[in-house]
Amino acid sequence: MNVHFGGPDQPARALRNLLEERVDAVPAGGWIDWTTYYFRDEALAASLVSAHERGVRVRVSVEGLPRHRGANDRVIEILRSGIGGGLRVDKRFFGASHLHTKLYCFGGERLHALVGSFNPSGNEPEDAAVIADIGDQDRGHNLLVEADDPKLVHALAARSNFEGAGERAFFFPRLGGNPLDGRLAELGPEARLRLSASHFRDGRAARLLVRLVERGARVEVLTHHTLRRSPEPLVHLLRSGGVRTFRYEHPEELPMHAKFILAEEVGKRWSAFGSYNLTRTSRWLNQELLMFSDDPQLWAALDRRWGEILSEPWVKS
Repeated sequence: MNVHFGGPDQPARALRNLLEERVDAVPAGGWIDWTTYYFRDEALAASLVSAHERGVRVRVSVEGLPRHRGANDRVIEILRSGIGGGLRVDKRFFGASHLHTKLYCFGGERLHALVGSFNPSGNEPEDAAVIADIGDQDRGHNLLVEADDPKLVHALAARSNFEGAGERAFFFPRLGGNPLDGRLAELGPEARLRLSASHFRDGRAARLLVRLVERGARVEVLTHHTLRRSPEPLVHLLRSGGVRTFRYEHPEELPMHAKFILAEEVGKRWSAFGSYNLTRTSRWLNQELLMFSDDPQLWAALDRRWGEILSEPWVKS
């Protein structure tokens, strides 16, 4: 699996440009199936309409009541006019539950999916007030992992859980146990666990990490500096329990929105990624996607990225 990064050290708008390139490459007779939370990029919406007009089957699911109300309205108008019934606008529980998945599937000469943390939430020309509220995801830390296993891609496009030899995909909300809890509980006293989490508001997850430390594991958490995303009492709970914690505070308020996990112990490494936040709404209410992979190249790429982010001068421990 390949991984594509966005961030202050990458070209501006790198991930949205990647999405546009992939849209433009799908030939007539192919298909595009997207799900995202924020979608404000009007030029990217126009590319989807152009794909529809050349004979590509285009489906887009987008959140209708995002936290910043009205942020998606203009793109919704463009897509409603341009792809008709291919657009689904999700509005659940008056905005208490959100369509938070970030999933971009492509079928045609090249079958693949991009999964991760990136929303096409920027626009040109930009609205400074909106970006000040939601963050500049075209320049902040984000990632999209590329999968091309046909069975996995078709399962993702169908919003179906998947269990393969080296990858697993889980859609939320879900009945039964949380697969992340199970994976973490399996870690032994010699394990090292690193979590990059833009939002951390789940006390249950924090206590689980503290218990891992008590068993002898080394646990590190990287999160955003804003108290709305990661309240100080929860960060204090982590620190007092022996979890090494870092806050990312960029001078231009660029977000640390990359969401990934790195686990390692003797003879075993795995990574996790997707839209899932360490919050109770992600656990119980939101539509989310969380994937696990045993791919060593993906693990190595995420390991390098962890080091690159922590080397930035605005990371505070």
